Amino acid sequence: MNLIFFALIAAAFLSAAWRELTEIGTDSQPMQELSQAAISSAGSAVELAIGLVGVMALFLGLMKIAEAGGLLTVLARLLRPMMTRLFPSVPPEHPAMGAMILNFSANILGLGNAATPFGIRAMQELNKLNPHPGTATNAMALFLAINTSSITLLPTGVIALRASLGAAEPAAILPTTLFATLFATITGITSALVLQRFFPPPPATPRDGTEAPDSPDQAEPAAPGEGEKDAGGPQPMNIEVPAEGYPGWVSALVLAGVLAIIPLTILYGQVIAPWIIPGLILGFLLFGVARGVRIYEVFVEGAKEGFQVALRIIPYLVAILVAVGMLRASGALGVFVGLLAPWTTPLGMPPEALPMALLRPLSGSGAYGIMAGIMQDPATGPDTYVGLLVSTLQGSTETTFYVLAVYFGAIQVRRVRHTLAAALSADVVAVIAAVFIVGWLFL
Repeated sequence: MNLIFFALIAAAFLSAAWRELTEIGTDSQPMQELSQAAISSAGSAVELAIGLVGVMALFLGLMKIAEAGGLLTVLARLLRPMMTRLFPSVPPEHPAMGAMILNFSANILGLGNAATPFGIRAMQELNKLNPHPGTATNAMALFLAINTSSITLLPTGVIALRASLGAAEPAAILPTTLFATLFATITGITSALVLQRFFPPPPATPRDGTEAPDSPDQAEPAAPGEGEKDAGGPQPMNIEVPAEGYPGWVSALVLAGVLAIIPLTILYGQVIAPWIIPGLILGFLLFGVARGVRIYEVFVEGAKEGFQVALRIIPYLVAILVAVGMLRASGALGVFVGLLAPWTTPLGMPPEALPMALLRPLSGSGAYGIMAGIMQDPATGPDTYVGLLVSTLQGSTETTFYVLAVYFGAIQVRRVRHTLAAALSADVVAVIAAVFIVGWLFL
């Protein structure tokens, strides 16, 4: 991100300097415009963050009620039967399984901050089953491929930003995000399972002088009682993973219901969209009441976190919006858009949205800033095709390189094998699916 930030500023400065030196005698004042753009963009970033405070507080307050009511645990029990089949090399009662389940549950609800500690814990536990220290196992690659495919049912952060920018229907991206994230997740799983055959692990390195298994899938299960002992330890955020999941038919029924909702939201998305936010508010409150949660006190506690989150993103927004504003004022962005337009427009990808699609796998804050800048621009507001497309991209893709760097860095894994290829495959399919569904619904 350091290089990207510097490159944006340097490109803006060089472009403005070139115009300043070559347009002598005209009324154009590129360097002065560049200065004004930097200052005004910084002010706009702060105004945007302040406007986001209220909406972010609302959504995080609701999510706090869901968390206090045990929704993460409910999702964990639903996911457990599927997870034991996807990860046969991980003993069902091993703490790695519990941490992965909670990570996916948090991602489904759009709780990115809560998902990260679960993800790091999962990688640490998976590494205990790793017969090849420093090399990713098949289970690690599959876990991160699913993680980076952004399995999100409620893109609350994007909906909150759209609402703060005055979108007519902030939740209109829900059907498009569901569609794109579904295909991205399927691609991530398929790619990881297929590619693992072409990227065999190296010879196992014994940890204690004994012979290690030849592959992670041949690893011996934990000794009786060992997994239960570890699983009983404290999980991140003090959330305990249920030892048993719901019956398989219950999980299958819920999955079928979710899959059935996707075509319904696509066919009737514009009719459903105005109901989504009021329905979410009432639904989370009813869930809290049914689970015995003191909904007012818990909501206020979560809203305080929303206020803090909105303030914490101000420096990131200032950095990216200043860089993009300077790039736009210098004329460099216009040149870039003009060069790419003949190639990307026929494919349904407006050149204005291309920087967002390229930056998203590299930096979450950078992509968020570009998305905010695009939707702030009157020419590409939140309700235009471009605004809806970048919102869908933000909700259905993930910061792939950042996630891989953080998660693998936590356990000192250097050889990632097929993990990056599987994760990037999911990203590419998410972009294609987002372009298709947004174009079909809103063009």
